[in-house]
Amino acid sequence: MKVQPIGNPPTSMKKFLIVLAVSLISLRGISIAGDAADGPQPPPYDGLGSDMGNLFRTSNAESRSISAENPTGEKGRGGMATQGLGAGPARDLGKTWKISPAMAIAPHSTLTLADVDGPGAIQQIWMTPPLEKCRFYILRIYWDGETNPSVECPLGDFFACGWGKVCQISSLPVCVNPHSAFNCYWQMPFRKHCKITLENLDDAKMVIFYQINYTVTKVPDDAAYFHAQFRRQNPVSPKGLYTILDGVEGTGQYVGTYLAYGVHSTGWWGEGEIKFYIDGDKDFPTICGTGTEDYFCGSYDFDTDGPDGKSHYTEFSTPYSGLAQVIRPDGHYDSQTRFGLYRWHIRDPIRFRKNLKVTIQDLGWQSGGRYMQLQDDIASVAFWYQTEPHKKFPPLPTRDDLELH
Repeated sequence: MKVQPIGNPPTSMKKFLIVLAVSLISLRGISIAGDAADGPQPPPYDGLGSDMGNLFRTSNAESRSISAENPTGEKGRGGMATQGLGAGPARDLGKTWKISPAMAIAPHSTLTLADVDGPGAIQQIWMTPPLEKCRFYILRIYWDGETNPSVECPLGDFFACGWGKVCQISSLPVCVNPHSAFNCYWQMPFRKHCKITLENLDDAKMVIFYQINYTVTKVPDDAAYFHAQFRRQNPVSPKGLYTILDGVEGTGQYVGTYLAYGVHSTGWWGEGEIKFYIDGDKDFPTICGTGTEDYFCGSYDFDTDGPDGKSHYTEFSTPYSGLAQVIRPDGHYDSQTRFGLYRWHIRDPIRFRKNLKVTIQDLGWQSGGRYMQLQDDIASVAFWYQTEPHKKFPPLPTRDDLELH
């Protein structure tokens, strides 16, 4: 019997094998896709953390806004006022024509700006207060029915503009725009309730234009609460050491610092190191800076050479840090140099699990190349998120101690 040599299979067999292989691969792909579809799926988008990367996504979040034209923020309740600061100019036009664009706050009284139920999150705040007395206007925010505020701060300092004079700020969480528009974009989630008040410590009435934009949505289980605390010492005591924040207990992250720094001496004032004492640190911190201008992401005294060939302080405002304000002596009543500095820890939050303390040295130079402990005028705002409850803040300085001199 003649055995046929083994050769290549006929063309029809090749086609059959190719079709079979493609079919098997396709079936396997369908199986994998089916397995993925049946597996755990990411939760639906909640409308929080809006940025350029997720603006196209839809969600069940609902937009709300509080202003003098809609003090409750309720749906379909805006522009209904019949009385307000704009009633005179609107007398020929009537209802819906800017009758209540702003609110007046009587001397030594408090206005509730927002009083809303959750869950939700504050996403943007805009205000235009009289600038020169902003230290006398105290912003407070209370979360979920708490008695002690989580935010307590003079209005200007909260918006990184604490010297009673406007300065342009172009950062991510805080913007100050002409003429005197304060804007903040810190995201502030709450679960049950949010209350925002503004106290007028001044002897005169003040008028405030404002808009508080928030969303009604489910808040993630791991969302912490926004906090901001103001402090001031003039002069700094003990000599050379200023405490920005102390007494924080809980879990969270520190996200920003604003300093209103007024110097009482000539020469460079910013050799001081910032120090973060984290989770039980005692004598020595976990994070230690190398100089004031270094912490605020500048270098070498913030100096650049001007057209006159001399070094000058150079203002700057960037997304994460800035020397946004330098108030120079005018040879008359403005006799001291004053600075406004901010540093936002958005890309590098300082995380803590148990407790946190933050200090900065007030340090300059004296003869012989030696450091000198200073006693300048320093006011600060510390910004952080943490789990509740939080410890009660130290008492706010009295009106006389808040006043700018």
